[in-house]
Amino acid sequence: MFNSLEQCHICKKEYTSMHVEVKPGILIYACSACLEKAKNSFIWVCTNCGRTYFRPKDQVLNRLQGYGLENATILCNGAQLIMGIDICIDCDPQGILEYVQSGDADLDIEMCRAAG
Repeated sequence: MFNSLEQCHICKKEYTSMHVEVKPGILIYACSACLEKAKNSFIWVCTNCGRTYFRPKDQVLNRLQGYGLENATILCNGAQLIMGIDICIDCDPQGILEYVQSGDADLDIEMCRAAG
């Protein structure tokens, strides 16, 4: 499991054996420096093109306050969150636009509200 070294998918500088399987068969490797950055930032890795996106946790959670996630700041404090996403705005801008315009994004938001 930890016997192979791969380049960090986030910074693309270090080699590491630390990884997580974000989908069956898709591994994301993260070095210790990037794991440290994940304490204060959300990190998204596009599993399609490999581009990474960093956003400060406070900034993201403040935008979500209107969606019933008041306790998210407490729950995410110090948690290291690196998430895999299927597509990003760089590799499929039309796909993202179609998703938002289709109304599926609204359904996802409503499902999150109902769960919270």
